[in-house]
Amino acid sequence: MKKLFTIFALITSVALTPKFVRAADASAATNAPPVPTLEQRVASVEAYLNNTDPTAALKDKDGKIPDGLVTPTSAVAGPGHNAWMMTSSALVLFMTLPGLALFYGGLVRRKNVLSVLAQCLGLAGLVSILWWICGYSMVFADGSGPIVGNLKFAFLNGVDSLPNTNYAYWVSHNVFSMYQLMFAIITPALIIGAIAERMKFKAILVFMTLWMFVVYFPLAHMVWGIDGLMNGVWNAKASIKAIDFAGGTVVHMSSGWSALILCIILGKRLGFPKEPMPPHSMVLCMVGTGMLWVGWYGFNAGSAVAADGIAANAFMTTTLATAVASFVWAMAEYTIKGKPSVLGFCSGAVAGLVVITPATGFVTANGAVIIGILAGIIPFLAVSFLKAKFGYDDALDTFGVHAVGGTLGAFMTGVLARNSANANLATNLKDFVKDTATQPLVIEQLKAIALTIVLAVVGTTIIAYITKTVVGLRPSEEVETLGLDLAEHGEESYHGA
Repeated sequence: MKKLFTIFALITSVALTPKFVRAADASAATNAPPVPTLEQRVASVEAYLNNTDPTAALKDKDGKIPDGLVTPTSAVAGPGHNAWMMTSSALVLFMTLPGLALFYGGLVRRKNVLSVLAQCLGLAGLVSILWWICGYSMVFADGSGPIVGNLKFAFLNGVDSLPNTNYAYWVSHNVFSMYQLMFAIITPALIIGAIAERMKFKAILVFMTLWMFVVYFPLAHMVWGIDGLMNGVWNAKASIKAIDFAGGTVVHMSSGWSALILCIILGKRLGFPKEPMPPHSMVLCMVGTGMLWVGWYGFNAGSAVAADGIAANAFMTTTLATAVASFVWAMAEYTIKGKPSVLGFCSGAVAGLVVITPATGFVTANGAVIIGILAGIIPFLAVSFLKAKFGYDDALDTFGVHAVGGTLGAFMTGVLARNSANANLATNLKDFVKDTATQPLVIEQLKAIALTIVLAVVGTTIIAYITKTVVGLRPSEEVETLGLDLAEHGEESYHGA
């Protein structure tokens, strides 16, 4: 009897439970955050392997992600891609310090080698400060138009370890910003090759500060910014449907054409061309060339912004074009001058690296070999004959290699870009890439080339004369004769005999 009474009490209790309690329980279940399905979670992992959007599988039919629906892979950077981009960042810095510093340092006279090293070091610090203040934001912030970015990332505000999906799904925003900083560092450093041994350190700092704002930041935004004027790959509304994988226009054309104008305004070195001015150390030059070649893998393959198949293709094409160009340049010397020089091998390697840069992620192996052959011939002719014909004092051949090579590379990118090398070309450029030598992309590349030259030439002319007025460009003849190492830095590169 007691057991029956207990059972009856339990049944009555459940039956008489207040409706609002049961309703609250049901409401709590209804308002619980949605949980991704197993299929959605697996799809996010697959997105990491394929370097695609990890949130795609979470979106509903309207393309929206339900509030609170996330997976462990949909809002974080991927360790493999992040690791590759941090490595690439270090490699690109390695190109400037010590690669370019030793390459240029070996080519100047003994009395000026430290001045080149100081200029490379000084620019690394100066550009990093500008990048932190507003440079990164002016290049990669969106929403202010196709010419230059706004200041929402000023002082790297909001640039944290989460990905900025405008540019990469699996790479931390801060890693991406540091990678792009290394490009910003080496670009003005290239210019010093044309004006080596005869420009005041103070003038270089003033000129380069202005040049970054007038030339580099706007041009980089136009080519690589998500809403940039010339970002044909990712901006469907781009006015010029051009492509530049790793910096043919942004880095090499801008620095090379600016270098020509600056060296003309600056004037020739004392004694040029009557006095011999041979490199003081071809050993340092060759070591620097090797460092540039190694670092350039971060420059080119890293521009895929992922450790994926496009990066692998860029790695291969970089190798082929560089090796071919180095050999062809030296063989051209062998044919014309009777001796293949170490400087020829080095110059050819750098020319190959320059010319393949805008094309590296867009061309096949055969395209890379074609580019390597042209890179070994055309810049060689520019360095060997063009400078002598017109008489400008491009001390270390920045114009002949970077301007001529960068322009050649930008053009050949339009000729040789293939969907088979990079499927992203079919996203917004399906009407421009036809896998033929006369594909419409060539016209777009010519437009980008013209705009880049105009910006570099006009901007450099104005900046050079402003700098000349404010601080002067050249040291005194006495200082130039003594050498910039002692006069400007109070040090000598070598002591004793």
